[in-house]
Amino acid sequence: MKTDPAYTIRSYRAADRAAVRRLCCLTGFLGSPIDPVYEDRELFADFLTTYYTDHEPESSFVLEVDGELKGYLLGSRKPFLNQLYSFQQNIVLFLRSLLRYPRYNPRSRRFIRWMMVNGWREVPAAPRRTPHFHINLLPEARKISTTRALMSAYLSYLYRRGEKRVYGQIVTFESRRGEKMFERYGFRVMNRSEITKYRAFYPESVYLSTVIKNLETAEPLSAYSNSAT
Repeated sequence: MKTDPAYTIRSYRAADRAAVRRLCCLTGFLGSPIDPVYEDRELFADFLTTYYTDHEPESSFVLEVDGELKGYLLGSRKPFLNQLYSFQQNIVLFLRSLLRYPRYNPRSRRFIRWMMVNGWREVPAAPRRTPHFHINLLPEARKISTTRALMSAYLSYLYRRGEKRVYGQIVTFESRRGEKMFERYGFRVMNRSEITKYRAFYPESVYLSTVIKNLETAEPLSAYSNSAT
């Protein structure tokens, strides 16, 4: 457990589920609320968080500031289980979104059409048998120190369990975090792809980047001694 006067990093708990889902929706549109792009917060949170919170909660960590959840890192070190669940989940969520489609506003309908036609094409390749993560923080909590603390907690967790590599897929654009931020933690960019779903809402090009780190050559466990347990 890591605690200082400003924030706490700890393992995910079942009681955090609602707060994690809410934070996912509050940061889903380039770090801002997803609502202008897609109105169905329930399905959006299901797609991005349910596997991690319900099926592999031991691999996730949260950031608390003054007792409130302000960020999370959702991870998985069971890639086969994650991929199997995702395949089944995608079918279920697709059918649910089609049933709700007539009630959606035009922007949400456009988002669903993008998912059907282009979404799968624009996801950059990633290693299949490797642990992974995604990380989100509310604007007021986005600092180098908090990001580093969340990353250290997860890297320590993987290191102790003998994992060899880890990857993440991160959204990058000109005025927000880029690949260079993750290079500070020893990641390298594997590949990236432009994501077109934001073109109607945002003037800059937006990319999804796959970054990967070799844990076999990482710093020893003591380097992550401030991370949560």
